[in-house]
Amino acid sequence: MSEHGKQIDEFMETILWFSVILFAIWFGFFVYALARFRANKNPNASYEGLKADWPKHLEWTIIFVEMVLLFGFSVPLWGNRVLNPPGPGEAVTLEAVAQQFGWIFHYPGPDGRLGRRDMRLADAMNPIGIDKSDPASKDDIITMNEMHVPVGKPVLIYLGSRDVVHNYYVIQMRIQRDAIPGLTIPMWFTPTHTGRFEIACGQLCGVGHFAMKGFLVVDTQSDYEAWLKQMGQLSQNNAPIGEKALARR
Repeated sequence: MSEHGKQIDEFMETILWFSVILFAIWFGFFVYALARFRANKNPNASYEGLKADWPKHLEWTIIFVEMVLLFGFSVPLWGNRVLNPPGPGEAVTLEAVAQQFGWIFHYPGPDGRLGRRDMRLADAMNPIGIDKSDPASKDDIITMNEMHVPVGKPVLIYLGSRDVVHNYYVIQMRIQRDAIPGLTIPMWFTPTHTGRFEIACGQLCGVGHFAMKGFLVVDTQSDYEAWLKQMGQLSQNNAPIGEKALARR
């Protein structure tokens, strides 16, 4: 469902097959040892052990393969995900702010700029502390528990939290990252299929943790633009729909 998801799945499949082969080798050796050194054939204990060199060669071969998996596949895959984020101009950029027990999404308006935030300004009608004096905030869009993105375009999310440690987790997209109070943590992906996917919280965050979920909606470009326009009109006419939803909570 995401561009990098295929790489992760292929890597996990490689590890799975390597584990199966490794298990078969060690299980075969275990059966051989049971038969070769059974008590009726070896009534007296031997304290010298095996004199063959092949077990050492096998151990070093396994260590080499594990090193290849770690430094040839795992580290480069991790580095690509962490060290090569898309630029703000290349990606759909938004903020996702977690709270007990829901998600608040903050989109830029037509100007393409996110308004400044200060949690000291937060209240029931301004849950993430948007600075209304900042011109960039005038057309910003706030939604509650529903995040829309276009298919086939990089998405850059800045994660934060209002209270405790939460975790943004969408298994179909192979994305998961903590949202930590006081920190802004970037996360990015490129969705490849349209659809509606559950956003789970992957950290135990309180008594309502079980009910903390949102939805990631991957739209076509035209549907996404229509949704943005509709949300922008609602935000301009009244309080942003996310703020109204929070006020009712």
